[in-house]
Amino acid sequence: MEPDLNRLFHTWQTWLLPTLPLLLGLLSGCGEKPAPTVEAFLSRHWIEPMPPQGAPPATFSPLEASLSPEACGQCHTEQLAAWRTSLHSKAMGPGLRWQLKLMDQDQGNRCLRCHAPLAEQKALLALEHGWPNAPQQPPPDYVEAGLGHRGLVCAACHVRGHQRFGPPPRGEVAADIPHGGFTVSTAFGDSRFCAHCHQFPDDGPSIAGKLMEDTYRQWLASPYAKEKNKQTCQSCHMPDRQHLWRGIHDPEMTRRAIDVSLKLHALGDGRYEARANVRNRGAGHHFPTYMVPKVELAFYRYDADGGIFELGRQVIGWNVDTPITREIFDTRIPAGEARDFRQPFTAPDSDWRVVLIMRVLPAEHYERVYRDSLSRAHELPAAAVPLLRRALAEAVAARYELLRIEAGVGQ
Repeated sequence: MEPDLNRLFHTWQTWLLPTLPLLLGLLSGCGEKPAPTVEAFLSRHWIEPMPPQGAPPATFSPLEASLSPEACGQCHTEQLAAWRTSLHSKAMGPGLRWQLKLMDQDQGNRCLRCHAPLAEQKALLALEHGWPNAPQQPPPDYVEAGLGHRGLVCAACHVRGHQRFGPPPRGEVAADIPHGGFTVSTAFGDSRFCAHCHQFPDDGPSIAGKLMEDTYRQWLASPYAKEKNKQTCQSCHMPDRQHLWRGIHDPEMTRRAIDVSLKLHALGDGRYEARANVRNRGAGHHFPTYMVPKVELAFYRYDADGGIFELGRQVIGWNVDTPITREIFDTRIPAGEARDFRQPFTAPDSDWRVVLIMRVLPAEHYERVYRDSLSRAHELPAAAVPLLRRALAEAVAARYELLRIEAGVGQ
């Protein structure tokens, strides 16, 4: 069960104070006790449901007590600037917010577990949606009114019971740093830290026997998880500890993940086959990792007289129907592997060439869901429709052309 949000805001002084010393002692691993293992740390750090922070220490200034990303950014300026450009900061965008208007509290909390995991965020959203367990009092000063819409904020990973946690420092740490310093854990550089949201359990939602979120295990099965030259999630998605989390929405990141070649094969009698070979050389998981993105390979014939003819399209991705009940196809490419995409066609005797254009549709599954939902807009709550339209516009705007290559006969 979620914590009783009715009591969350107006009983801050008693919610965690009786158990706060014990909680902080368990979490910190400081003093004479050895630091907890990564597994032990993560089991407490990502406890479900995440408890509220409780009353801040009396020595904390309002800035130290605040859960706002901008408060953290007073010192961590580079991290804040990078986070603002990341998908983590957009985890509560219109694509989720319109759906929350159709959900009850239990359904909503299943999404908020990763999209807005702080208890304080859930309380604010319960107030917004009029859910039955919403608090009856306004939030305390250290909870900004808009925190529920901020997505995966700094505190979601770094703050528990108002205590800060982070990776081992790279240099000396001053003795007088704010918020009483921080507790060090190597878990922040371990792929298991990310698995809390990027790996469903065995009994989680699945289609055709495949978990809908399976990225961590895809990585475990990849060459990148091997101890020799091991590359973690953070190695690629947080290079040099940058809070970027770039993925398939980013052309540069996507281009580094794959090698693509195009060859033509004459079959006789004016018949040919274009073969595009795509190798997943840089992603430490399937390319793409789950059902939402698609990568489209469009084949065109360019004739010497200026004519352009589309020969066909192939798709890299895991395609399921919009109700998420049936797999249509799965052409994803595991880490380190390659797949051929073959397109037969006919061509005249005159000069011509084939051009392959690879386009990325980062939100293709959502595009279909949003369009289907808009076709039934009259059945939706009125407040959901503008958000739904914005979500579709943002999904379409995320499309981009990744590359184009060409080949002629004999190449």
